[in-house]
Amino acid sequence: MKRTQLISAFLSLAALWGVQTESAAAQSAANAKPAYLDAGRPIEERVEDALARMTLEEKVALCHAQSKFSSAGVPRLGIPEMWMSDGPHGIRAEKLWDEWDDAGWTSDSCTAFPALTCLAATWNPTLADTYGQAVGEEARYRNKAVLLGPGVNIYRTPLNGRNFEYMGEDPFLASAMVVPYIQGVQRNGVAACVKHFAVNDQETDRFNVEVKIDDRTLHEIHLPAFKAAVHDGGVWAVMGSYSIYKGQHCCHNQYLLRDLLKRDWGFDGVVISDWGGTHDTREAALNGLDMEMGSWTNGLTLSWSNAYNEYFLADPFLELLRSKEIDEEIVNDKARRILRLMFRTTMNPDRPYGSFATKEHALIGRKIAQEGIVLLKNQDNLLPLDPKQPRRILVVGENAKKMMTLGGGSSELKVKYEISPLQGIENYFSPASQVTYAEGYSSVPTQNRHALLLEAVDAARKADVVIFVGGLNKNENQDCEGADRRSLNLPYGQDELIGELARVNRNLVAVIISGNAVAMPWVNEVPAIVEAWYGGTEAGNAIASVLAGEVNPSGKLPFTFPVRLEDNPAIALDAYPGDGKQVEYKEGIFVGYRWNDRERIKPLFCFGHGLSYTTFEYGKVTAEGRQMGPDGTITVSVPVKNTGSRAGAEIVQLYVSDLKSSLPRPVKELKGFRKITLQPGQEQTVSFTIDRKALSFYDDTKQDWVAEPGAFEALVGASACDIRGKAAFELTAR
Repeated sequence: MKRTQLISAFLSLAALWGVQTESAAAQSAANAKPAYLDAGRPIEERVEDALARMTLEEKVALCHAQSKFSSAGVPRLGIPEMWMSDGPHGIRAEKLWDEWDDAGWTSDSCTAFPALTCLAATWNPTLADTYGQAVGEEARYRNKAVLLGPGVNIYRTPLNGRNFEYMGEDPFLASAMVVPYIQGVQRNGVAACVKHFAVNDQETDRFNVEVKIDDRTLHEIHLPAFKAAVHDGGVWAVMGSYSIYKGQHCCHNQYLLRDLLKRDWGFDGVVISDWGGTHDTREAALNGLDMEMGSWTNGLTLSWSNAYNEYFLADPFLELLRSKEIDEEIVNDKARRILRLMFRTTMNPDRPYGSFATKEHALIGRKIAQEGIVLLKNQDNLLPLDPKQPRRILVVGENAKKMMTLGGGSSELKVKYEISPLQGIENYFSPASQVTYAEGYSSVPTQNRHALLLEAVDAARKADVVIFVGGLNKNENQDCEGADRRSLNLPYGQDELIGELARVNRNLVAVIISGNAVAMPWVNEVPAIVEAWYGGTEAGNAIASVLAGEVNPSGKLPFTFPVRLEDNPAIALDAYPGDGKQVEYKEGIFVGYRWNDRERIKPLFCFGHGLSYTTFEYGKVTAEGRQMGPDGTITVSVPVKNTGSRAGAEIVQLYVSDLKSSLPRPVKELKGFRKITLQPGQEQTVSFTIDRKALSFYDDTKQDWVAEPGAFEALVGASACDIRGKAAFELTAR
């Protein structure tokens, strides 16, 4: 072959090799995983890559429901739909696509965890983390991306039907308990959705009531737990509320969502509407709502074919985007947030698999219920009852047998099992004792209530001990979504029944199951009173373990029990429920114990109150140094000793008092707490370190937090009414 031919052949082969190389490279590039599907890449890079590939219609589809509890994905890109579940106390049964009826699954019977009032009553943040982890595992197992909870609305009146879902009257306590709960849930690759943001503190007129509240009260009382959820908990979703504030519904409220939550607090997650809480397309688009959920077309009442396309953030939103009346960057921001949530949850390949309705979860629930039970009164040490001592024990009350995981609205659960108080008492006290039961009262109107009362009283005469198990239930106008209570008194004639039982048997224990405070006109006649809350799957065993002394009670109240309804500030000031259109929070910052302190009203049982089967002695309270600079801290310490004969846990509480302020301030405010366990005779020094934040109040005129130099006191006690010692210190200007 001539040299020219060799060169030509070589060039041809080289060209062919180059083409093949380019083709292979092109094929390799085509086969490469898109950035949004590459879990090894940063989430923000994945978000932007996915967003760039989506059509306008696909972006809008992310922003509204496609069924009762799901929103659309992007099938073309392999982005899955997203599923949510009520609620904070357990994973709700599967529902039909567009109905509230159960779907009829046989594998969705969950663990019922105690209500959040019970969790708050533990005053144990570590246990809150355990709770969140467990319920998050159940949500993950059922492949839920979002758990619709926890709730942190403030307890401003004992009539609110949803108080049992929340964490009490104090913003500091609620903040401390909600953060670990959120962190526990989200470790499972499931988003917690803190709710209801904000000022949604009653069920009466909840869809249309406008809340009138001053800025100071909003920031000091009603926002701190939400802010803690965002800043400290890193929550991935927030649910708007039904209420109206500053003329706009809270689900599309410019100040709350766009200005405060997203701009000022830097929230990078998804704002989800409450079901049916959206009312206007432009406001929803422009004021910070990211995802509209609901019940029917308008979220409340209407239904027709392709109803979800008629949602405010569906076709109406799309039309405004197509016409350029709303800039596409508005939907881009919403889509970014939803995609970010997807990559944190359903598209996170490292999500654990979770577990569901396990024995471990049931025992976690029992532990929470045990630590949350509050011993309100124990005259002459009637409790605990030795399970080995033979007795004739009479259990009275419908709540001793009634399932409390049913009803209540969105918190209703389909449970694997539920141990009733009667079952628990039988488990702990039989066969040594003879346990009998009398209904005593009934929530069923057709029952002959007087006959039930007479039967129970007659049986009580023959018993050695009577355990009354009553309180509220999940019926409408009790502890239930959609309607508030009508009275502070116990329903169904229970007050009369308890009085009659006390008249014929001095050894009477009253076990109250509720998520709210109740009046107790019989309080002086009943020697032992226990607040047991809604304890979930293992409620009965938890209650019985405390009555039998296997568990030493350590719970403390997360809200005040008033003697009468008029002692509550919202009621006293005619600031609840409003006129059907507006409700004014006239009590301002003086909610709960703050009101009692200011007005010198003695409560039935104080915020933070809870007894034990042992006793604790507090030593001298000391402050490390007498002065604190504006950027400094001060440490307050107190020795606490178990002076009783059995091990027990005490919740040591720190309150701070500003002795002179330019604005009215509460007599004291909770700023720290520690739960410690001590053996008999054991002593431990408990210390709290506080900074300027603990001394600050919100100044309406400055629109900022202020700590004024001057004299303060640190007060340490066993409840808001039981201060054991104090130490003075000064905040200096520099």
